[in-house]
Amino acid sequence: MNYSRKDLIQTEAAMNQMRNSVYYLARFMEKNGATNTIERMRRMGQNIARTYVKYWQPKIHNVNINNVKDVITTIYQKILNSTISIESNDVDKLLIVKDNDCALCKYRYSDVEISGCEIIIGMVSEIVNLINKNSREVSSIFLEPHKVIESKAYGNNSCIQAYKYIIGK
Repeated sequence: MNYSRKDLIQTEAAMNQMRNSVYYLARFMEKNGATNTIERMRRMGQNIARTYVKYWQPKIHNVNINNVKDVITTIYQKILNSTISIESNDVDKLLIVKDNDCALCKYRYSDVEISGCEIIIGMVSEIVNLINKNSREVSSIFLEPHKVIESKAYGNNSCIQAYKYIIGK
């Protein structure tokens, strides 16, 4: 069956296929000596976001420090079917997302040195940045993928991802 991109965002099977392919791709890159795998995976997430927002994005025109947690929660719920918790570290300007049911890291992979969370933090940060791209609001928040702190793919009980935020740009 041929699916359009719009069809794919409405099917659960797409996420299962994505999860499986991420780790095949990681193995392929490792086997062929690819460097900068983390950056490549994050860039993949950013590219997914640029396509995804053509079909869906949160119904909001500006993301700021007051609503960023709600926006990120909505993205995780809609795209990844995950319920998350978010903590903020205002000193280091970090948003820490804990996901107990990460769509791309359902299983432990002992032979892979990278987590599917790298794609997620690239995608989520890019969606937020695209929403604010043309905003002239000084309160707009922009995200950068910072770090995957824990991942189920590494054997942890949950995935914990960190985003660095910048207010205004």
